[in-house]
Amino acid sequence: YLEAIRLDGEGTINGLQVLRPDRMVADLDAGGRVAAWTYRVDHHRRRIGRDGFGWLRVLHLKQFHPSNDVYGLPPLAAARQALDLHNAGADWAKALIDNSAKPSGALIYGKAGDRLTPEQFDRLKQELEAAHTGAQNAGRPLLLEGGLDWKPMGLSPADMDFLEARHAAAREIALAIGVPPLLLGLPGDNTYANYREANTAFWRQTVLPLASRISAALSAWLTDGFGEDVDIHCDLEAVPALASEREALWTRLNDASFLSDDEKRQLAGISQTDGAQ
Repeated sequence: YLEAIRLDGEGTINGLQVLRPDRMVADLDAGGRVAAWTYRVDHHRRRIGRDGFGWLRVLHLKQFHPSNDVYGLPPLAAARQALDLHNAGADWAKALIDNSAKPSGALIYGKAGDRLTPEQFDRLKQELEAAHTGAQNAGRPLLLEGGLDWKPMGLSPADMDFLEARHAAAREIALAIGVPPLLLGLPGDNTYANYREANTAFWRQTVLPLASRISAALSAWLTDGFGEDVDIHCDLEAVPALASEREALWTRLNDASFLSDDEKRQLAGISQTDGAQ
């Protein structure tokens, strides 16, 4: 959400302010069209409506949603289960570290049927928590009294599979927002040899289409607001990730002897200078 504002409080619009999506509520008219937006901050409400010419000072950029044409579908909403899985995996790993990174073993008292008294059980539990639980106590030996036996334990391969589940969840989150999973640097993915191609694909398939869509929406919105043509476009020459593509284009144009210099400049996207022959 972008709101056109007047930085000096009056006069023409000379600034844009980003609004938090979770605070925006649409006010619809009888035809289901957005008549105004209400911005909520705690108990305060601010209504942003249309001006006298029917121009709405809020630009809402959204993705298509099959069942909600007002608010749209956020990309991360499609990956919400992967987000929950990834966060749960982080909590699981943190819990394992807090408990010496594994369920290290079990203390067995005496023979079958023998039981510790409540006082003995509480004292033993407190000693284990104080001296043998947590990453700082990992590997510390146990001093056992008579009748106690230590049985070591470990996680099975199936229990340890949560690491691969976190990696798979991270890949799903990256795909939902248009980021090649290779750029995440996850173990087992491709090596650095394909990193440049993945970075170029990220710019070509995600960043540039998104930037072009935003610039086109801004141009149309501000043209309606100012009453005159506003042209906002992306400067691809300033993108370092596309330098190799530009170099290859210039090499092909330089080798094309059947083109004139003016035609080469036009194909390269360079405006012709005054007096150029």
